[in-house]
Amino acid sequence: MTDETPVFATAAVAAPHDLAAATGEIILAQGGNAIEAMIAIAATIAVVYPHMNAIGGDGFWLVHEPGGRVHAIEACGPAGGLATISRYRERGYDMIPPRGPDAAVTVAGAVAGWSLALDMARAFGGKLPRELLLADAIRLAQEGYPVSSSEAGYTYKEWDALATAPGFAPAFLSEGRMPEAGTLRRMTALADTLGQLSHAGFDDFYRGDIGREIAADLERIGSPIVRKDLESYRARVVKPLSLGTRHGTLYNLPPPTQGLASLLIFGIFERLGVWSGEGIAHHHGLIEATKRAFAIRDRVVTDPDFATEDPDAFLTEAVLAREAARIDMTRAAPFPLPREADGDTVWMGAIDGTGLAVSYIQSVFWAFGSGCVLPATGIHWQNRGMAFSLDPSSRNPLMPGRRPFHTLNPALAVFRDGRVAPYGAMGGEGQAQFQTQVFTRYADFGMSPAQAVDAPRWLLGRAWQAPAPTLKMESRFDPALIRALAALGHDVEELDRPYANTVGHAGLLVKHPGGRVEAAHDPRSDGGARGL
Repeated sequence: MTDETPVFATAAVAAPHDLAAATGEIILAQGGNAIEAMIAIAATIAVVYPHMNAIGGDGFWLVHEPGGRVHAIEACGPAGGLATISRYRERGYDMIPPRGPDAAVTVAGAVAGWSLALDMARAFGGKLPRELLLADAIRLAQEGYPVSSSEAGYTYKEWDALATAPGFAPAFLSEGRMPEAGTLRRMTALADTLGQLSHAGFDDFYRGDIGREIAADLERIGSPIVRKDLESYRARVVKPLSLGTRHGTLYNLPPPTQGLASLLIFGIFERLGVWSGEGIAHHHGLIEATKRAFAIRDRVVTDPDFATEDPDAFLTEAVLAREAARIDMTRAAPFPLPREADGDTVWMGAIDGTGLAVSYIQSVFWAFGSGCVLPATGIHWQNRGMAFSLDPSSRNPLMPGRRPFHTLNPALAVFRDGRVAPYGAMGGEGQAQFQTQVFTRYADFGMSPAQAVDAPRWLLGRAWQAPAPTLKMESRFDPALIRALAALGHDVEELDRPYANTVGHAGLLVKHPGGRVEAAHDPRSDGGARGL
């Protein structure tokens, strides 16, 4: 177990791969601010952790400025111009396929998010050039990086379809298999793409030479994304959701993300009156709050341009108290089958000496996304469009230009005493659950950031590595707690690993009013925290 939280004098970063954290440390040391450090981290992690994220995926940002305002950036692309229900029905599909060209449904928004974030960085005094921010990523792609333990040890769903997706095998496989950890891998086409972005600007991804090459390759493999989809796409600044608590204010992203669920879980749990951690009341209360929050999420969250209900209306005292009152602390409520919790993602945080803080998440959805690697640019493309339904009467029907439901949701807390804490997790549908487990352990029950991130976690629902809709608990939980939860009616499945990827990779940074920063990233990942 990790008890010691790394503490830094002024600034820190946390990421799930040490090479990415090292990139962020370098940028901070060279005078970069937290946003600039995060752009650099995002570029490096897109190279060295390709099963979890890519520049062919999406991203979401929360940025806390020293003066107190919190900004949000939504960088998730819409469905392509040819992505119609009739197209997929004519091809014999009952649902969006997980791999291959027909899975490459939506525009990749991450790089557009970097562009908006860079503008924001400049507004806060950032002056570092793109060439410096992307230098590590370009060097690692060009000269090679060691395949991570996480990538080498993963169990990949829909393996045959992934391995045969256009461009996947030559980019990522060795003799038809995933290479062993430590194997040096070069991504020269991706290095050239990142180099072009560093010189020509991030906009080139959509409306320049890179955009033309992307569009040509997507058309060649048969994706429903067309050139004009790239040309018209822009990331956007949005108003974050917020929830007042006894600690201060929690922030998250609005729809189409499940950020509403993350805030609902804590808001409902706070009203259950649980005052001690790690016991039956703590975990049963969080599990039942998750059920209530997911029921609201599944009714409300969709592309906000098509929404009929205001998510802020569910963060009121009346709604939270009503939902808490419906929880029986002596019995588990029934749990309907949620959507699958498949998802591969990276959460990362950064805080600089001024107090500028970033909570950021970047993803391709399933491991390696659609599996399609575009030959001209070396970009592998997400499969986030799987969240769409081919039923036109559903909550999230497939439609050109429509944004899909997103499990991604970075979190940030501003405490009444002046502390600022970016936090988050990867793990598909589990993200909201993991965030709240980590946050309650730190804020409610006094664990250090390292202890809160390290402590055993559970996942309610299905995960691609464990598809039964059970309460999955890491083996480090107290056996008495596991038995007690089962006695309340929870369908408990004890995982055979003390540190399981099933329960995500989480991280937490805390900037104290005096200037010091505590930072921790998950021992379940290949990363950690670094700082000044």
